[in-house]
Amino acid sequence: MVKKLFSLGLLVFIPISIAAEQLHWGSLAVFITSAIAIVPLAIWLSTATEEVAVITGPSIGGLLNAVFGNATELIIALVALRAGLIDIVKASITGTIISNLLLVMGLSMFLGGLRYKEQDFQPIVARVNGSSMTLAVTALVLPAVVLYTSDGVEPTAMTNLSLTVAAVLIIVYGLTLLFSLKTHSYLYEVGLSDLEESTAAQTSHSETTTHKPSLPLWIGVLIIATLGVAFESELFVGVVEEATAGLGLTPLFTGVILLPLVGGAAEYVTAVRVAIKNNMDLSVSVAMGSSLLVALLVAPILVLVGQFIGQPMDLSFNPFEIVAVAIAVVVANLISLDGRSNWLEGALLLATYTVLGAAFYFHPA
Repeated sequence: MVKKLFSLGLLVFIPISIAAEQLHWGSLAVFITSAIAIVPLAIWLSTATEEVAVITGPSIGGLLNAVFGNATELIIALVALRAGLIDIVKASITGTIISNLLLVMGLSMFLGGLRYKEQDFQPIVARVNGSSMTLAVTALVLPAVVLYTSDGVEPTAMTNLSLTVAAVLIIVYGLTLLFSLKTHSYLYEVGLSDLEESTAAQTSHSETTTHKPSLPLWIGVLIIATLGVAFESELFVGVVEEATAGLGLTPLFTGVILLPLVGGAAEYVTAVRVAIKNNMDLSVSVAMGSSLLVALLVAPILVLVGQFIGQPMDLSFNPFEIVAVAIAVVVANLISLDGRSNWLEGALLLATYTVLGAAFYFHPA
C-alpha cells in the first residue's frame, strides 16, 4: 500500500516534466523532473507485470517477470542508443549490473539484517546465478581484451565478434530460463511461496479468499506504463548530456551511477521490501536475476538492435568498467556463497559500491 501511494504521488512529475520541456525551464529542470517521473512509472510497470503473472500462472508468469523485469532500463537504453549515446548506453549496462549486485543486495541484507539477526536463502540458486554472471563477465571482457592486445582491430571484426558473443549470451539466457522455470523450478519455489503466503495473510481480513486481479486492467496498466516510460525517457535522454555536463559529471559516471538509479527503482523497492519481510530468497533472486537479465539479454539485444537502426554498438567496454563489474561479481559471489546474510555483509556490499562510485566520479574518462 505504501509503495502504491508513493508511486501515485510521484506521478505528478509527469505533467511537471512536460511543462519543464515545453516552457523551456532549462535542461537541468527537465533532467530532474523526467528522472523522478520515470520512477513511479517503473514501479507501476513492475507491479502490473507481477499482477499479470499471478493470473497467467507460474510458468508464463515467470517468463513475463524475466522479460519485463528490466524493461525500464531497456527502454532508456534503447532511446539513448537511438540518440547515438553509445558510451552512456555501455556504461548503463555495467552500472546496472554493479548496482544490482552491490547496492540492491547490500541494502536488502543491511536493512533485513537490522531486523533479523541472520537471514537464510537458497545457496544453490546464488551459486547458479553466480556461475552465469561469471560467464557474462568473461563474455564482456574478451572483446576488450582482443581490442587492447592487438595492434589494430578492424571495426567489422569487432562487430562480428560482438554479434557472436551476443548470440551466445542470448542462448545462455534461454538455458537459464529453462533451468529456473522448467527442469529445476523447485529450487526457486521457496521465495515465491513465502511471498504468496505473505500476500494471503495481508488480504485474509477481506471477504475474497482468492486474489483474482483483472487481466484487462493490468494489461492496460502495463501498456500505459511502458508508453509512459518511453515518453519520459525521450525527455530524459534528450537533456542528459547537457544537464550532467553542467553538473560537472562525466558520461561514464552518468551511465554507471545515475541511469541505474533512475531505471532500477522498482527492483530496489521490491528487493528491500521482501528482505525486510525475511524473504531473502526472493530478494537475492531479484538482485542477481536482474543482473543476469541485463548481462545475458539486455546487452545482446542492444547490440543486435544497434545494427538495425544504424547505431552499431559493440561489446568492447572501458577496461575500468570491466574491472568494476568483475569486482562486483566476485564480492557478491563470496558473500552469497554460504546462503546466509547479516547486516555487516550488507554494509560490506554497500561500502564496495560507494568506493566504486567514488572511483567512477573521479575517473577522467
